[in-house]
Amino acid sequence: MCPTKTLLTLIAIASLTACMMPKAPDVAGDQSQLEIRQIQTREYEAINKRLAMRSTVATLQDLGFSIDNADLSLGAITATRHRARTMRMTVTTREQPGKRVAVRASARLGQKGIDDPETYQDFFMALDKAIFLSRNRID
Repeated sequence: MCPTKTLLTLIAIASLTACMMPKAPDVAGDQSQLEIRQIQTREYEAINKRLAMRSTVATLQDLGFSIDNADLSLGAITATRHRARTMRMTVTTREQPGKRVAVRASARLGQKGIDDPETYQDFFMALDKAIFLSRNRID
């Protein structure tokens, strides 16, 4: 084989291997990002963002979280719970058409995101009760 062909072959191989990207690790485990988002999100009708955020803050405090930050204009709440391991929860609220609000919760234990449906079901069950009480002005 002539040196020019060898050089061209090596360049072609090098450029092909440089274009190959290793597959990113599947951070979500067996669930897709869409499935996780659906687990983390709930929509509420006939409430506004302010009521949703007030109920979320109350729920997080009832669950033993300390509120780190709450911003009504962004619709974001961050909270931390210190027990055996530190759990951090971020909850966002977005107004939807038709007097609806979407609430999305995202929890982390240390540096690992939680995708266990039961964690979010427990949170939203408590939030459902808080919204019901707020909506009906029961304190």
